[in-house]
Amino acid sequence: VLNGYNIKKIVTACPHCFNIFKNEYPELGGSYEVYHHSTFLQQLINDGRLKVADGGEFKGKTITFHDSCYLGRGNGIYEAPRKVLESLDANLVEMKRNRSKGLCCGAGGAQMFKDAEKGDREVNIERSEEALETNPSVIATACPFCMTMMTDGVKDKNKEGETKVMDLAELIVKSNNI
Repeated sequence: VLNGYNIKKIVTACPHCFNIFKNEYPELGGSYEVYHHSTFLQQLINDGRLKVADGGEFKGKTITFHDSCYLGRGNGIYEAPRKVLESLDANLVEMKRNRSKGLCCGAGGAQMFKDAEKGDREVNIERSEEALETNPSVIATACPFCMTMMTDGVKDKNKEGETKVMDLAELIVKSNNI
């Protein structure tokens, strides 16, 4: 279908979709230039085509970033989201487990679609606790599924009034008052 529309470039906000389009569609005859929106945003900022208004409301605020499984460990993209966050002039504080050692939020394991299994903890709660240990104003994500899981974890800890969970693109939009 995509070939029928002569699609050349695909930008996705979902690391799962990014992985499929980039790594599996070529086997099915698809040949596209595929970007995750974190790398696309970084490129636009670097090229001066996307301006960040001196950090806006995030200047000096503490932000921590949750590495999604498919973006990071699956495709090795760790720096682009952090470069986007650095453009906000925020104080980027890493969680104790980050990048290739980052803990999954549970969404990739379908935890968001089923009741919790027996055990001591829910993985999204544990990951949200790690994020909250950094005392962030914002927990940044680059995956809609991670965003849901982290938001639920922050709510579980009754911290939604203090800490927001936001996508990278939302942070750019909000910093520019768009």
